[in-house]
Amino acid sequence: MFSVEIICVGKLKERFYIDAAAEYQKRLSPFCKLRVIELQEERLPQNPSQALITAALKKEAAAIRSKLPPNASTVALCIEGKLRSSQELADLLRTWENSPAKHLVFLIGSSYGLDEELKNEAWIRLSMSPMTFPHHLARVMLLEQVYRAFQINAGSPYHK
Repeated sequence: MFSVEIICVGKLKERFYIDAAAEYQKRLSPFCKLRVIELQEERLPQNPSQALITAALKKEAAAIRSKLPPNASTVALCIEGKLRSSQELADLLRTWENSPAKHLVFLIGSSYGLDEELKNEAWIRLSMSPMTFPHHLARVMLLEQVYRAFQINAGSPYHK
């Protein structure tokens, strides 16, 4: 069975995000062993300097790396990542299934994103949209798209 992890910087607080994420986690259980890891977001002052943001992202990257399992393929969610259709994501999951990697790990950064070095280490950079979304919503959207990809690969009518 697939081992899929989502490492997120920041915790879901709003009930509607928590409920939506839980629903997709439940739906994914027949397809993969899913683990969601929430990490503490670095606190920054209002209107932080770029130097403070960069330092915070480096600390968050270190926390992310400490949670990465060995032999992991990482997918960094970032605005400059490649836009992919649901079918293309399903194809990527199929490709990963045939790779020697043991874990597929999606990385969702804080409201300031992910550290550049961490993004450079990723197997793939993935963009959900050129629009900006709250990173909490991005988690729900990612869970739904991973579920959709498994449904596509299973030949289910879910994807229309």
